[in-house]
Amino acid sequence: QVKLEESGGGSVQTGGSLRLSCAASGYTFSTYSQGWFRQAPGSEREAVAIILSGGHVGYVDSVKGRFTISLDVAKNTLYLQMNSLKPEDSAVYYCAASDSYSYSLSPTSYNYWGQGTQVTVSS
Repeated sequence: QVKLEESGGGSVQTGGSLRLSCAASGYTFSTYSQGWFRQAPGSEREAVAIILSGGHVGYVDSVKGRFTISLDVAKNTLYLQMNSLKPEDSAVYYCAASDSYSYSLSPTSYNYWGQGTQVTVSS
C-alpha cells in the first residue's frame, strides 16, 4: 500500500525558508515519478517541482532558482527546499507519486497523494 506523508509546513515571513519532507512507503523510488504540487484557496492544484529517480527534474517557472526538489532513496523521502519565499507561495503543498514513471506537470498523471501541509508566507 502506497503511503505519502508530508511534514515541514508552517508560517514564515517574506524571504524566509522552509523545507518540506514527504515520507514515502509501499513502492520503489526508482520506478515512480514524484513531485510537489500546491493549491491556494480558489485556485487549481498546480505542479511546483517534479523529479524522476534517474535525475530528471523540472520546476514551474515561478519557483525556478528558489526551490529545490530532491530524493533520499535510502530514507524513502522526498524533499522540497524553499528559499526566498513570497506571499504568493502560500498554499497547501502536496507530495505525489505516479507509477507511470513519466515526467508530467499535470496533477491527473499522479495517482498517489499525501494529505498536504500548509505553507503561509506573510509580507
